[in-house]
Amino acid sequence: MYDPTRLAALVAVAEAGSITRAADRLGYTPPALSQQLAKLEREAGTALLVRHHRGARLTEAGEVLVAHARRVLDELERARHELARLTGLSGGVLRLGTFPTAGVHLLPPALTAFRRAHPDVRLSVADYDPPAGVTAVAAGEVDLALTHTYRPAEPTPVPASVRLEPVLVEELVLVTAPGHALGSVSSRLPLAELAGQPLISMAPHHPARREIEALLTGAGATPALLVPTPGYAVVCALVSAGLGVAVVPEMVARTATTPVGMRPLEGGRLGRTISVAYRADETNPAADVFRALLRGAFGRAGRGTAG
Repeated sequence: MYDPTRLAALVAVAEAGSITRAADRLGYTPPALSQQLAKLEREAGTALLVRHHRGARLTEAGEVLVAHARRVLDELERARHELARLTGLSGGVLRLGTFPTAGVHLLPPALTAFRRAHPDVRLSVADYDPPAGVTAVAAGEVDLALTHTYRPAEPTPVPASVRLEPVLVEELVLVTAPGHALGSVSSRLPLAELAGQPLISMAPHHPARREIEALLTGAGATPALLVPTPGYAVVCALVSAGLGVAVVPEMVARTATTPVGMRPLEGGRLGRTISVAYRADETNPAADVFRALLRGAFGRAGRGTAG
């Protein structure tokens, strides 16, 4: 079954004539939209787009799928409006919390779908460094918050009134400068092969990263640069410049704004789970609908795969 979010992405490219212009329209980054289109092509089993220097055009298969996609999306739009009337989503406010990576790559497409279905609901977005978003949900500052936990790490206590629903599970991967020997093959890298490698250390005293950094240095990686706050864009830029290697979430590596090599690590010991926090003792139709959108857009694709 085709994912409606990916069908909407294909329709947007067909109308805009360019992945970049379609990404702007949908609230994606171009790399994130390209990932959605690549997944749709895998589902379809054939190429749907031909990229060229002026943008992108549909293949014959793409034309066929777009015609059907428009009808499907129109029906879903009508269904959303009917459900909105039933659930009373004709006004009010939905307050969301996020952290930087999710705010750039996960939140915009879900917000776009929500706004399209429920244009009368006012939206607000606040930035929280995990786990502060969970605290904000418990305090009633926001209705939902995207947050994350790392593996391995000591579990962080969650207030009794809050539930965490995983929406995306991804591995941590090695990023290197382009052409680096460790990034030139696709097989999984044993951690022992990091021995002697200059490591750009990510906030080794930050609770989310402490055990990961200890594991990397225990494998013999040599701390070369310290980034005291968890700023992945800076880390990837330093890696790209050849100042060392780093271990980051797969989504960060795939959407880095600077060119980096990427290689999966052996054993599946390092990972990150992105979850949505919500109050379990409260009925909030808008928050429930938004959680469902997050599940539909990212839950199936993210589990077991790739601030």
